[in-house]
Amino acid sequence: MDGRDGMRAADADREAVAERLRAALNEGRLDLHEYDERLQRAYAARTYAELDPLLSDLPPMSPPAQPALRSPDPVAQPSSGRLASFAFGDASRWLGEVWFPYLKVVAIVVTIWGVTSLLSQDLLYFWPAWVAGPWGVVLVLRTVGGLAAGEPRRQAIERERRRQRKRAKRERKRQLGPTEPDKTPPPT
Repeated sequence: MDGRDGMRAADADREAVAERLRAALNEGRLDLHEYDERLQRAYAARTYAELDPLLSDLPPMSPPAQPALRSPDPVAQPSSGRLASFAFGDASRWLGEVWFPYLKVVAIVVTIWGVTSLLSQDLLYFWPAWVAGPWGVVLVLRTVGGLAAGEPRRQAIERERRRQRKRAKRERKRQLGPTEPDKTPPPT
């Protein structure tokens, strides 16, 4: 492997291949199984030699045919003209999923502490810190690690796969048409 084939691919390169594969799926050039298989290989690719074969049997995408599949606010990289591997909508949704349970529980325990302090007419020891503190530290580490590892994007891709599977399943059911109920009498 020499030249371009031996060079390491960037996240933006993998994302460009993933976008082309999504477009090919929507165009009907790939079935859902083949799309899923190629998408997994694209995100696992390390070099251009591993990425190039994934698109070799697909025609180049013309600019007007490019569908908007992702969230409407992806961050564009002006230097490369490609979509960044990170979209604010994906990140905010992931952060909400990670932090919302924590915020609910902390609000509940602080409320319990406040009510018990009011009822005892004394400012009690602030025990909710033992719930909020350690859990908060774990969530900060998870947030930093997850953002660095691209976890929001992975979850967004998985959500898109599930949507595609549901769409394909609905389409198969629609093509098969309504099934008639079984008119054979039950055994006696």
